[in-house]
Amino acid sequence: MTSYYKLPIEIRTGSGASLARELRRNGKIPANYYYHGEANHNLAIDKKAFIHAVNSGQHVFEININNETVYIMIKDVQYHSVTEEIMHVDLMRIRRTEKMTFSIPLVLEGEAIGIDEGGIVAQVATTIDVKCYPNDVPESISVDISGSAEEIELPLDTVLVSSENTTIATCNPPKAEVEPEPVEEEIELAEGEEIPDEDSESDEKSQEDADQDESSEES
Repeated sequence: MTSYYKLPIEIRTGSGASLARELRRNGKIPANYYYHGEANHNLAIDKKAFIHAVNSGQHVFEININNETVYIMIKDVQYHSVTEEIMHVDLMRIRRTEKMTFSIPLVLEGEAIGIDEGGIVAQVATTIDVKCYPNDVPESISVDISGSAEEIELPLDTVLVSSENTTIATCNPPKAEVEPEPVEEEIELAEGEEIPDEDSESDEKSQEDADQDESSEES
């Protein structure tokens, strides 16, 4: 028989920001419990017990509401944007005999084509949605790095909800190295001086050679 972590809760009658702050000061977390067709309840959960429950690896927990044992899942956890303190929790009642949709982490296996050539692997999908019984929720699902969602081997009684064409990972080619452009040397000139023209330098050289020839003939 499956055993469940018993999460200690208290039903609270009040609500509001001031009461929520008081609960957190006393080591408790404000929470809401809901289930379709039933009245919602405002709860308070012991903070240490909640953290222990989350770290237990279980997905289904047991609580007592008005002397009735019910089974719940943690639907949402709100954190403080700066301190990351747990601010609020939503608990949803479940039926253990009804399949539900869960988002399961993906674990890549194998080696992508192109790695040997320096390719870079990018995981496109980190989770995938499946439908299964609450007692059968897998911790993670292994998938070949070069495959797609339709190729994933799912546990018994587990159905894929995400699109079969979901790309799991890609291998991008390495970025080509760009050679720096050659830097042209700048000639420092004195104020008012112009850059000499190559043609004029050539003309001056020719004139100098001609003058030397004339001098040689005269002598």
